[in-house]
Amino acid sequence: MMRKGLAGQRLVAVFIAGLLLLNYPLLSLFDRPLSVLGLPLLHLYLFGVWLGLVVVVAWIVERGAR
Repeated sequence: MMRKGLAGQRLVAVFIAGLLLLNYPLLSLFDRPLSVLGLPLLHLYLFGVWLGLVVVVAWIVERGAR
């Protein structure tokens, strides 16, 4: 029972981290005319953060199911 509550708290923490990571002040740090392997830095940051959030949420949900 306690495990389910802990998973919910972790999901809320990931949600808040996502809000902070995808909000203006931090996004402006990556909005530079710089390319990495031909891809703009801002796009790499956005997709990297998005992928990271999806992986963390999947890990929390799968771990909670055991």
